[in-house]
Amino acid sequence: MNTKSQCYPKYIILQAVYFKLRFTLSYRDVEEITKIRGVLVDHATIQRWVYKFTPFIGSEMRKRKGRVVVSWRLDETYIKVKGIWCYLYRAVDKLGNTVDFLLTRKRQRMSAQSFLIKAINNNCRPRVINIDKSGSNTAAIKV
Repeated sequence: MNTKSQCYPKYIILQAVYFKLRFTLSYRDVEEITKIRGVLVDHATIQRWVYKFTPFIGSEMRKRKGRVVVSWRLDETYIKVKGIWCYLYRAVDKLGNTVDFLLTRKRQRMSAQSFLIKAINNNCRPRVINIDKSGSNTAAIKV
């Protein structure tokens, strides 16, 4: 994480980004929390930090994520996100740890296939995959 061009120390930036990503806070709420801690930061600055450092934090978390068990359960469900109905594809291992997930607007073989390929590439290849009888999951596994 390169924070050389930033005016604030790395721990302040990471703490502000953590508060925004971990809790359902607005940028102004995070600004107020940092002000209570004695650091004056504008909410627009916090927004730029979140956009800049979130991909880095995500990649570091994936590196540190523990290994998953080789038996997976694949599931899809239809949920509403911000007023729009979407399909949530989710893979869970035998211990209940989330292997990977994908949120998409359409239920089709290509969505399920790209999700499964991404999950296998980011983790080990599963020995067993349990699925319900949905057509898209079945088609993705056959390919």
